[in-house]
Parts: sequence; structure tokens; C-alpha cells
Amino acid sequence: MKVIFRLVARPDTVAALKSVLLEVARQSRKEADCISYNVLQNQADPCDFTLVEDWKSAAAVDAHLTKPHVQEAFAKGVPLLAGEPDSRRYETVG
Repeated sequence: MKVIFRLVARPDTVAALKSVLLEVARQSRKEADCISYNVLQNQADPCDFTLVEDWKSAAAVDAHLTKPHVQEAFAKGVPLLAGEPDSRRYETVG
């Protein structure tokens, strides 16, 4: 199960959001069902971040979302955003 999570920081909160995202990535990579977890920052627009996550299953993603480090990241990160985050789940086909 792939998760693509796009977030846009306000210009004054880029560094703070980046810190939150790097910490949640560090913690998430320790989860047994996490295959990979990457934080990307747009070179043309530093306010634009994308998380690219790969999990063993949809159930693993659901369990991940209940973890304390994820809840803390949402609590700290959402106030730093310029708008609503965009989260999408994908499965590999073919």
C-alpha cells in the first residue's frame, strides 16, 4: 500500500513543518510494517512537501495512523499548514 501525502506550509513555518515531518518519518521507519517512508521538498517551492510511504497493507496504514508519534505530528503540523493536506492511498497494479 502506497500513501502519497501532500502538505503545503505557510512561508513562515517551512522550517518548523520540515522538522515535524522528518521526526515522524524517523519514528515511522521503525514500525514493523513500514517498507519505506520518504519526505520530499519541492525545489521550486520550498513550502511544498510530499510524503511517499510504502506499507505492507492497508491495515498497516490504519494502525500507523493511531500511533502516538503520528498523532503528535498531526497536532504539531496541522497548525503550520497553508491549507488542508491531501492524502491518497494507492495499490500497485500489474
